[in-house]
Amino acid sequence: MELQDIRNQAKQIAEELVEAAKLEAGQIVVIGCSSSEVSGSKIGSDSKPQVADMIYAGLSEVFNAKGIYMACQCCEHLNRALIVEKELYKNEVRFYAERVNVVPQPKAGGSFATAAFREMKEPVAVEFIHADAGLDIGGTLIGMHLKRVAVPVRLSVNHLGDAILLAARTRSKFVGGSRAVYDERLL
Repeated sequence: MELQDIRNQAKQIAEELVEAAKLEAGQIVVIGCSSSEVSGSKIGSDSKPQVADMIYAGLSEVFNAKGIYMACQCCEHLNRALIVEKELYKNEVRFYAERVNVVPQPKAGGSFATAAFREMKEPVAVEFIHADAGLDIGGTLIGMHLKRVAVPVRLSVNHLGDAILLAARTRSKFVGGSRAVYDERLL
């Protein structure tokens, strides 16, 4: 797959997630991405910065234009810390997430998180987040960063390059028994 094709596919994935999850400005999408898996290798074995750059470019084009924050997950070597814009940290995340001192690198943090750190206006790293939706590209295990009730989202594509693609949105918890009435807007 050509680099421009990867960027275009990432853009399509972001557009579909925004629509399917009904994302709005100010919400957060956590993204875990293995450039190795996208390129056909085992996760963590063949980091591809140029692939990660294209994925970040395609996703950020959509999310930034809509005012949706990206939380870009680092690899397990950095305890799956997240790279976010300082604005998000200052306005939202600081109330529950501790800032950590790290700068990701392709082989220590991952190529995707490295691209995010380089491309964001004022990147900071945080320990965890409570995201409204998520993209798991290549089995990166983003679930720990989603709000409590995650719901699968089926997109028209289930791979980005060679990597398996999983998407999720979150919803408010249901409280009450079998006779409870729920607000349909929150489902």
